[in-house]
Amino acid sequence: MATKHEQILNHIESLIIGNKISVRQIAKDLNVSEGTAYRAIKEAENRGLVSTIERVGTIRIEQKKKENFEHLTYAEIIGIVDGQVLGGREGLYKTLHKFVIGAMKTDAMLRYLEKDSLLIIGNRVEAHRLALEEGAAVLITGGFDTDESIKRLADELDLPIISTSYDTFTVAAMINRAIYDQLIKKEIVLVGDIYTPYEKTHYLHRNDPLQKWYHLKDQTTHSRYPVVDDQMRVVGIVTSKDIIGKANDIPVEKVMTKNPITVLKETSLAYAAHMMVWEGIEIVPVEDGNHRLIGLISRQDVLKALQHVNRQPQVGETIDDIITSELSVEKDGSELIFSSKVTPQMTNALGTLSNGVFVSFITEVSSRLLTNMKKGDLVAENISIYFIKPVQIDNVVTVHPKILEMGRKSVKIDIELYHEKEIVGKAILIGQLIDRY
Repeated sequence: MATKHEQILNHIESLIIGNKISVRQIAKDLNVSEGTAYRAIKEAENRGLVSTIERVGTIRIEQKKKENFEHLTYAEIIGIVDGQVLGGREGLYKTLHKFVIGAMKTDAMLRYLEKDSLLIIGNRVEAHRLALEEGAAVLITGGFDTDESIKRLADELDLPIISTSYDTFTVAAMINRAIYDQLIKKEIVLVGDIYTPYEKTHYLHRNDPLQKWYHLKDQTTHSRYPVVDDQMRVVGIVTSKDIIGKANDIPVEKVMTKNPITVLKETSLAYAAHMMVWEGIEIVPVEDGNHRLIGLISRQDVLKALQHVNRQPQVGETIDDIITSELSVEKDGSELIFSSKVTPQMTNALGTLSNGVFVSFITEVSSRLLTNMKKGDLVAENISIYFIKPVQIDNVVTVHPKILEMGRKSVKIDIELYHEKEIVGKAILIGQLIDRY
């Protein structure tokens, strides 16, 4: 039977897009406490089912698919530009596909306005009307208002009219930045993108006898299985170490390791990989928001996915992408030497190489060094910077990595940063090595 929390989520999902939602109304309709209703609405917001907008309230929105992540809703535009809704509230859930800056005569706008677009313009009332008639929403800059007739038309057409105190140029830059941020987020691989659903995996119930562990091991050749209770909540994990010397008829819960490390679908793959290497874990259960088992990820799955990501072209470029793309490498005998120009994006407010960029240099050159030696992938555990001098913009720096110690599973690397043969930075990286599959 579904819990009250699940019942509320199912109810919210069944509502028509654009419906307004309140804690009090949900509590009344489903006969639950307001606290339970509030928690469920917050969960729905995390899942992208609803959106809460200041001075508007919480509304049911269309859940975004990851491939359309770069498209923003009008509700999100309000948050980006700190806007106020003047009319057309019922259309806030809609998605815009492009925006048009109205720095032209009204007749010329007709060529650019289309359904599901957004016109960014000042207090030109006729242009507001024209945009709405063409199926576009309106964002009025400079803090201006519009006519009551325009607001009524917006309400009739369910097309939002939003006012913001920012100027047109600033608004366009803010929206562009938001779309770019969405593109970068779209590229981040999450556990939910690669996990194996529980229906295709193997797990144990807490009251199962240990004999079932042996049965699963013969079937799968694996030796680690999550343990769940009657509600499918993850309560432990059983490995071959846990069952040594134990009788086959005792319940699994007597030998399992309690409170195992778990992840959510929303956990980033990079974080999960680092945690699995750090803790020496081969598999991790994946839970939903109610701590119930929904699947598993294995170390091998994670590494394969990360290696696949590294080979993909990227749409949204992060600072790390810019830094690593600038690095070139050459061989000096048996030594690899990396070099890069200090570009404006790599500097701090003083125009010198930032400490964060130095850290990115350290991790990237260390990783490339080990890849060149065919030693597997690197997971950095500790980076100690113990010397750095200012390096000005447009200067070229060289990075010299040198392995101090290397075992089967760990490595210690010394990194020196030079500018014109003068040492300007020193650091040591300690990390773990993970085999490529």
